[in-house]
Amino acid sequence: MTYCAAIRLKDAMVFASDTRTNAGIDHISTFRKLYQYGVEGERFMVLQTAGSLATSQAVFNKLKTDINLRSESSLHTVATLFDAAQMVGECMRSIMTHAQSIANDSNSSTFTSSFILGGQIKGQPPELYMIYPEGNCIRATQDTPFFQLGESKYGKPILDRSVKYETDVKHATQALMLSFDSTIHSNLSVGMPIDLLIYQNDSLKMPKGHRIEQDDEYFNDISRQWSVALRNTLSELPECPADYWE
Repeated sequence: MTYCAAIRLKDAMVFASDTRTNAGIDHISTFRKLYQYGVEGERFMVLQTAGSLATSQAVFNKLKTDINLRSESSLHTVATLFDAAQMVGECMRSIMTHAQSIANDSNSSTFTSSFILGGQIKGQPPELYMIYPEGNCIRATQDTPFFQLGESKYGKPILDRSVKYETDVKHATQALMLSFDSTIHSNLSVGMPIDLLIYQNDSLKMPKGHRIEQDDEYFNDISRQWSVALRNTLSELPECPADYWE
């Protein structure tokens, strides 16, 4: 399993994905699940994935090959982010259908993947899309500024309570890191390292990104502070009324 999340803010976009893949306790590996595409000064895109590793890697490879071969239709030529989301969805469906036919397997869930696509094309606003296994997609809004993939339930309460469209990018990044910390503590199928990427809206620059390793000082520091703060807050809460114990 995996955990990916992306936030579209007023001033920036934040993306993070873990790298653990789990095919049983004897087959735990590290694979990148966040890829960046674009042309400096013209377009910037990030694609994240959860689900079948084989399907996801096939999609990444096909999209990259189309770019390298300068195909007429690629992530470097699409007119809008919505067109890019449609392209990813169509590519995924084609690969899943082909895999099913080769395996003679009618169970589509075996080959299922989902994607988050975010970015910006020059002259257009930043956008964020969730692409479902069926190939369709939805767009993030100011009311719903973030998307999650995979093991989302452990980190979602933190993002729900602390992240809004107007949230400062530094605070949103801290909340996102804590959502990963909570997920890693509660689910062994999600693990370090974490790939983090922050994009400043309208910059059209290709961020370097950062890989957060197990011994990352900042990540471990906020994890410890968060644990202490939770324990302190719990001890300061009002006591349960007497009739709760009757």
